[in-house]
Amino acid sequence: MAEYISMRAAYGETLTELGETNERIVVLDADLAHATMTVLFAKKFPDRFFNAGIAEQNMIGMAAGLSTMGLIPFVSTFAMFGTGRAYEQVRNGVAYPKFNVKLAFTHSGITLGEDGGSHQTVEDIALMRVIPNMTVIAPCDANQTKKAVKLLSETEGPVYLRLARMQSLVLDDMDFAIGGSNVMKDGGDAVIFACGIMVEQVLEAARALGDKGMDVAVVNLYSIKPLDEKTILAYANKCKKVVVAEEHSVIGGLSDAVASVLAGNGAFRFNRVGIEDRFGQSGKPEALLKEYGLTAENIVRSVLEL
Repeated sequence: MAEYISMRAAYGETLTELGETNERIVVLDADLAHATMTVLFAKKFPDRFFNAGIAEQNMIGMAAGLSTMGLIPFVSTFAMFGTGRAYEQVRNGVAYPKFNVKLAFTHSGITLGEDGGSHQTVEDIALMRVIPNMTVIAPCDANQTKKAVKLLSETEGPVYLRLARMQSLVLDDMDFAIGGSNVMKDGGDAVIFACGIMVEQVLEAARALGDKGMDVAVVNLYSIKPLDEKTILAYANKCKKVVVAEEHSVIGGLSDAVASVLAGNGAFRFNRVGIEDRFGQSGKPEALLKEYGLTAENIVRSVLEL
């Protein structure tokens, strides 16, 4: 039976487990601990948890200072506020000096639902990947989130970990490494690259295309920066038809990152499934995915167009 767990739940649980053995880990939140699930860490290690209140810029500055003391700060809030409201503090206070701060922001994309466009972020990947020294990771499920949190706690330097609110399908165990990717299905007729919750939709689309006689490859590009350029080029050259799916604006996100790798390196047919220069809006996550075309059906259509 399929199991569905949210990435934010996996994040909170893993962080708490790591806190048992690594006393250098501290956690900061902007009055959203019950939503980001850092409340689990707060209950177990109250002396290592700091609620900055609704003052995200201050929280980033606090984390930067804590990192200079040899601590490993994990900073959490909604992705909209962490990457948007506190952008300058992230850029100048964390990335510029290369401080060891982990920005684990939840409720990314449009699938946080009814809070609407003011709380939904469709531009966070673009904002974070353009910052020098910043690593950008978007795991596809709870298992990969656990691996990411553990590895990031052991890796020096600033990182943006993009996490979703809604529950998502728990997939088979996969390797995880910064700069890596997962080939989840081999194929030669087309390749679909995806990250985050869109991986589930892409796998469903690949099955539907298989029923139509197409053998489609699926690659999970969970490491958005640095990208696994070798795998991208290998499958693009093998398949010649490329589709990228992301729960993010098509401007500056994963599709732009993949396109920049392909540019000048071959002749390909290219399509992308993402948010077409629009803000989010209030609605149930499933309804929003349909409204913005972030569905297996639309991915199938995008492949067939090629």
